[in-house]
Amino acid sequence: MIKKQLNEIGEKVRESFEKINVARDKALVKHREAIRTSSLAIRAAHRGELDEARELVDKAARQTADLNELVREHPRIAYAGFCDDAHKEYAEAVITLNLIEGKGIPDPDEIGVEYAAYLNGLAEAVGELRRYVIDKIMHSNPEKGEPVLDEMQEIYYLLTSIDFPDVITRGLRRSTDVARTLIEKTRSELAASISQHRLVNALEETNKKLL
Repeated sequence: MIKKQLNEIGEKVRESFEKINVARDKALVKHREAIRTSSLAIRAAHRGELDEARELVDKAARQTADLNELVREHPRIAYAGFCDDAHKEYAEAVITLNLIEGKGIPDPDEIGVEYAAYLNGLAEAVGELRRYVIDKIMHSNPEKGEPVLDEMQEIYYLLTSIDFPDVITRGLRRSTDVARTLIEKTRSELAASISQHRLVNALEETNKKLL
């Protein structure tokens, strides 16, 4: 009697776990694909290859949607952690590209990512925007970095307004602290570069008048 019952229970459990395991394996593949594609999109954006970056972001969107579908009926997988990583990387990529293109901030519901992952992606996008500003400084176009710095600051204001425990925000407080440090460094470097750039321009104008 007990043996038969245990066999039936064991078979039912194994069948359930097998479905979960298959879904997990497929989800891990999509997780890795989405992260890699998002990373390539950010790289293309920094190279100024915006058409390629947009194609890659669209591809990452499809991969993220596939991931969401795979874990939809398996909440234990959905909250295992690796799905958050894929959501965060995709959010970071689309946010970075949108701001570089001047298209504003995408809504987390529109791009299909979990809120905590979105916010952490937003925080990490600050680092990518800093890279963009530094690139403008290095190419003697510091003024083009000013509106981007303003956007970085607005992102920080939002992040600081989300005051909830880390178990809910998935470590957002630390990401926000890093973002603040990056913004302060960027502001200092940009201000120095703009002052120098304006001084050089003023000296050139003076020399032209003297000639």
